Amino acid sequence: MVIIAGFVIGALWGGLSARRHGGSGFDIAQYAAVWGIIGALIATALAVGIDWIA
Repeated sequence: MVIIAGFVIGALWGGLSARRHGGSGFDIAQYAAVWGIIGALIATALAVGIDWIA
């Protein structure tokens, strides 16, 4: 669940960033996809780290 939330937050961040910089629809989609993957990777690392500590 945390990984999905990380993906969604990252995708929103990337999409809004591309829109703010005046990107086309493809730019917005690409930024959303890339930042979504980055968010999911960060959330995965945090989930593994928290699970390892607990």
